[in-house]
Amino acid sequence: MENLLEKLKHSLSLTLFHFYPLAGQLVTQKTQDPPSYTIFVDCNNTSGARFIYATLDITISDILSPIDVPPIVHSFFDHHKAVNHDGHTMPLLSIQVTELLDGVFIGCSMNHTIGDGTSYWNFFNTWSEIFFQTQAQGLEYDATVPISRHPIHNRWFPDGCGPLINLPFKHEDEFIDRFESPKLRVRIFHFSAESIAKLKARANSESKSKTSEISSFQSLSAHVWRSVTRARKLPNDEITSCKLAISNRSRLEPPLPHEYFGNAVDVVSTAGFTAGELLEKDLGWAAWKVHVAVANQNDKAVRQKLKEWLKLPVVYQLGVHFDPCTVTMSSSPRFNMYGNEFGMGKAVAVLSGYANKNDGNVTAYQGYEGEGSIDLEICLSPDAVSALESDEEFMEAASVANFLH
Repeated sequence: MENLLEKLKHSLSLTLFHFYPLAGQLVTQKTQDPPSYTIFVDCNNTSGARFIYATLDITISDILSPIDVPPIVHSFFDHHKAVNHDGHTMPLLSIQVTELLDGVFIGCSMNHTIGDGTSYWNFFNTWSEIFFQTQAQGLEYDATVPISRHPIHNRWFPDGCGPLINLPFKHEDEFIDRFESPKLRVRIFHFSAESIAKLKARANSESKSKTSEISSFQSLSAHVWRSVTRARKLPNDEITSCKLAISNRSRLEPPLPHEYFGNAVDVVSTAGFTAGELLEKDLGWAAWKVHVAVANQNDKAVRQKLKEWLKLPVVYQLGVHFDPCTVTMSSSPRFNMYGNEFGMGKAVAVLSGYANKNDGNVTAYQGYEGEGSIDLEICLSPDAVSALESDEEFMEAASVANFLH
């Protein structure tokens, strides 16, 4: 274990040479005349990223055998219940390596002001790549390890804007909200590539547009949206919608490269529909609404949103984003999660911590076997999860996630 920890720290240090903002710290600069309130990353006066070693007397089976994701998983992440503003006093990146009785859990916490999911997994993939290269080639402590994808740190701003944004605040208490998750059940459902293909074929067949434009993930999202709405037993006149986290990189003109390190993530939403209408219509109808929400997110829409935000900057609040009638699809099964290896072979599972655990949040993971399979971590009230487990239409497409391969 001591040897593994040394190798992890060595490769992490080399990785941070390329991803240096993660070793920085948030700093707020305020002036009264003229009034200004700006936040930036200081990469010089900082204590760097954090690396923690912990032990826990439980087995991998203790974590992966229960039907629901056990709350103990939250303890594997150092930034438990932190908010972004805590990056003024906490590290922007913290790695916690927890030694179990028969395995190791590597928990990576990153401040969301520094980067989005694409940036997070680009960092993680590069760390794995450098770890492999330093072991295979016996490289010493230097920063010349070649990597396949170099992060791009030139932050993108709309024309005539940036790099510092003046926020309309005088004190952090005006925008900090400590999010508390309600009582939830968190369960992971598996969807095979074959099952998803059937949903996609059905959605496109039923769609009024008679097109093949509805994607696999849009079809799966619509299936989950309808199933969760049924499981919640919402009144027929209750308004519901489906939101999706979406990357703006490819939607801007010209597009931002995949290696762009920063936040290019956004949230799009279908229009609001009554629960009665959503369940009365078929999968194709719902999937088309999801497709339109995604398709409308083009360069013009992205720039318009930013223009409106710059007129009246607001700070993102989880309590406003989630509501008990909405389904939010977050993360992406396209991220390379199981391609990361640290000298112990392929990971047996990918799990997440406390962040974003709210009623209706659905986190998408790459399926263990790859090939287009997807695991969905669904957070709902205990009654709604029980109803979902008994929903024949939902379970016909899903299966129980089995990580104990």
